[in-house]
Amino acid sequence: MPGSELHLKAIIESLIFASQSPIKVSRIAQVLEGIKLRAIKGALDNLIREFQTSNRGFFLEEVADGFQFRTKPNYQKWVKKLTRTRPDRFSQASLETLAIVAYRQPVVRSDIEQIRGVDTGGVLKFLLEKHLIKILGRKAVPGRPIIYGTGGKFLEIFGLKDLKDLPSLREIERLND
Repeated sequence: MPGSELHLKAIIESLIFASQSPIKVSRIAQVLEGIKLRAIKGALDNLIREFQTSNRGFFLEEVADGFQFRTKPNYQKWVKKLTRTRPDRFSQASLETLAIVAYRQPVVRSDIEQIRGVDTGGVLKFLLEKHLIKILGRKAVPGRPIIYGTGGKFLEIFGLKDLKDLPSLREIERLND
């Protein structure tokens, strides 16, 4: 049981480090039985500030409804050399489909195809395999089509805390001017 704020921060830091995906505050609270949510959130806020002001190669960020350590952008090239993995490349069709799902969710395949004007079956399958989108259920209409929405991996990859952090269509239009 954590006895001090310093000890609590160290435990939380260890949990975030050990987690393979962004860890939610609720999960931290489950592990730290008896510690108040307010204390956990306070420790997380302190850790975020400490990592922002320290001269480390990584920082703590709230993404995908959880917390995760991330490499600072100016050090990514060395990490890429170490891991020697190529990041996933997304086709124009994949990015267009993902954008439609992100901004129109919950959405069915026929709506996506109406917007894009082409079949999206293969693209949807690819995005599902990459966990960027997920099946939310079935629409209560004849044929009961599958309803799609973005998955947690979408938020994680794009560094978003939640869907409200997506740029508005107006902001995107201003970038293209």
